Amino acid sequence: MKYFCYLTLCISFLLLNFSCKKKGCMDQTAANYNAEAKKDDGSCVYVPVITLNGDASMTISVGSGYIDQGATAVDSDGASVDVIADTSLINDGIVGTFQIIYTASNEHGTATATRDVDVIINHENWPGNNWTITDDCSDINFPLNSTPEITAGANEGQILINNMFNVIGGTAICQIDGASINIPENIASLSVPLLGSVDVTYSGFGTMNDTGDSFVVTYIYNAIFGSGTCTATYSK
Repeated sequence: MKYFCYLTLCISFLLLNFSCKKKGCMDQTAANYNAEAKKDDGSCVYVPVITLNGDASMTISVGSGYIDQGATAVDSDGASVDVIADTSLINDGIVGTFQIIYTASNEHGTATATRDVDVIINHENWPGNNWTITDDCSDINFPLNSTPEITAGANEGQILINNMFNVIGGTAICQIDGASINIPENIASLSVPLLGSVDVTYSGFGTMNDTGDSFVVTYIYNAIFGSGTCTATYSK
């Protein structure tokens, strides 16, 4: 009799212990997920679910400004929850990758989501009529105009430097790739006193800075009075 009572007590204890340890929330997405639970007891609760408006990664050009598309959030019952967007890290004035952090909270906790914004130099940063030049180029062999006008070319990979030279003007057709500029070999006819029209063969290459307000071109030229290289800094 004593043995039977002891066995019954042991079985009861084991069953009680088993049931206490094995019940709980088994949904890993829940705020109160229990990794030890073997049987879901319906106790799961959830933080809000955030949905971004637009893509999770965006690309803009330097200086273009950024307007956030925002995000929405809902509770597990479908009720809307306010979303707070922290855009303080965004700086469209310089090349870089910046992050927006979105948060939404309820009584069960806080959910977060992020959006990456890549700020780059592209074809939008090159055109303008407010560029000025400082250079060490020869006023005779390679007389650059100090106030050229840069316009868009035939496609997004091309720009035109108009009024490139003093007096004669001229246009340089340039290839661009992000912050890089390449000027294929070209021929310009310069007017030289006593000599008349003189051809100058030139090419160039350079890079725009991270803030999009300056770029440097190294020119290689061959003129009647000699050949050489020079550097021109375009600023605005």
